[in-house]
Amino acid sequence: MELIKKNIHMDRLKCKASTQVALEDDINISDNKPDASELILKQGTVKIEEIKVAEDHVNVKGKVCFEVMYLSDEGERRFYCMEGNIPFEEQIYVEGVRSGDAVTVRSDIEDLQVGLINSRKMSVQALLHHRVTMEELYDEEAAVEMVCDEPVEYRKKTIDLSEIAIQKKDIFRIKEEISIPQSLPNIFQLVWNSVQLCNVQFKLMNGKISIQGELQVFLFYEGEDGKNHWHEVMLPFVGEMECHGCSELMIPHIRYVVGNKEIEVRSDFDGEERIVGLDMVLDLEMKLYEESKVNILADVYGVIKEIEAVSREGMYKNILVRNCGKHKVSDRIKLRNGETRILQLCHSEGIAKIDKMEMTENGIQMIGMLQVQILYVTSEDAMPFASMCGEIPFHYILEASGITDACTYETDVSVEQLQVTMLDSEELDVKAVLSFQGIVFCNQQENWITDIKISELDLNKLNELPGIVGYVAKEGDTFWQIGRKYYVSVDSLREMNGIAGDELKAGDKILIVK
Repeated sequence: MELIKKNIHMDRLKCKASTQVALEDDINISDNKPDASELILKQGTVKIEEIKVAEDHVNVKGKVCFEVMYLSDEGERRFYCMEGNIPFEEQIYVEGVRSGDAVTVRSDIEDLQVGLINSRKMSVQALLHHRVTMEELYDEEAAVEMVCDEPVEYRKKTIDLSEIAIQKKDIFRIKEEISIPQSLPNIFQLVWNSVQLCNVQFKLMNGKISIQGELQVFLFYEGEDGKNHWHEVMLPFVGEMECHGCSELMIPHIRYVVGNKEIEVRSDFDGEERIVGLDMVLDLEMKLYEESKVNILADVYGVIKEIEAVSREGMYKNILVRNCGKHKVSDRIKLRNGETRILQLCHSEGIAKIDKMEMTENGIQMIGMLQVQILYVTSEDAMPFASMCGEIPFHYILEASGITDACTYETDVSVEQLQVTMLDSEELDVKAVLSFQGIVFCNQQENWITDIKISELDLNKLNELPGIVGYVAKEGDTFWQIGRKYYVSVDSLREMNGIAGDELKAGDKILIVK
């Protein structure tokens, strides 16, 4: 007797951990930059430089890179950008990891605060959230067929599988050029830039992946006329990347973060500084799943010999749901006491952060904050530009019908639209559309048949069975159960009783001949 087996390639979460870390440092303004009198804008990113794995611990080394736009009182009141970083090294307890394991570390800035200590020193505080996961690939062998010279009865069951077909990291490069409108002067010095990704979508094709989205680019610069100007543009981008083995029928789960970003001012055909070149890299973590229905052996029994299935417990998973949704949030933000009044809005940007996630009866509940930063023109010549920040809470349930405690899930949130309008010189109306994505896996337990044991029938046991039996079916009885008990094939039972299917109704009278 031979079992024919199918290899099932899957991934599973072995262990995970998360922690929050507070960083604080005093940063001196570079010698080649003038004193600071007012801070205007701030932004920051986390760069992971090294990950070391030891027993039950993961050591993460990196730095928080930040940029601050500030106003100087020296000479003519001008704006400057100060860059800096705070290094960190954190040991995170992750039960179950071992040296040599491949782990994934995702680090986000939950909060970034910058203040002036004096005209030459800034205080920078950052709250980081580290998430560590260790996933492993493994194979299960499922018996799908059997070859046997002996009369044997077997039955199958159909399971829905989500096998991992491709798992890898890759990069996608975006190159764009931005032309300054003719109504604005040439660039003398680029002071500040902000680039945000919106509406990023991935589409699988045979052998490649299509990527499209939009870049919201904001530029603040000092012109050749000695004044400050800004330009904001939404740039659509589209491209393709090779992905060997990819199929349009696969299910993608792709995460992305902005990696390296370079912005430089270039000359146009007339030799004037009116072009801004953007070169940005997206770091991608890709998992592509292949869904299939597999008929596996569920049980066997013998007719003329004792045949027993040897099995072991195992797991498989299938995608319960892959869903997305949109949610509108709105609120009003007021200036704090002492903040300069608003004359005109320049730029606004928002980042959505999920603080808490939990399963509900029919989905995944996400609670978090939309953090908004707004740059505006003031009515005071001494302080021509200022900024204000605000937070808008959100609460959203991403539908996932059938979700249970046995399920695992991953979610993402992004800001799809952000609109800020002035109500008066002290109050703003903020409206935003948040985009949520989620994928839910259902983890199923299964007894995989690994071997078949064959032995001679126990003649004493067989002789104890009657030669002919009149059997009255009970609720839930099947020909399989009856045939197994009396060592009779299912086909012979059906034929003898003139019933085509396997299901019996309570009260059906069955004739069994040994």
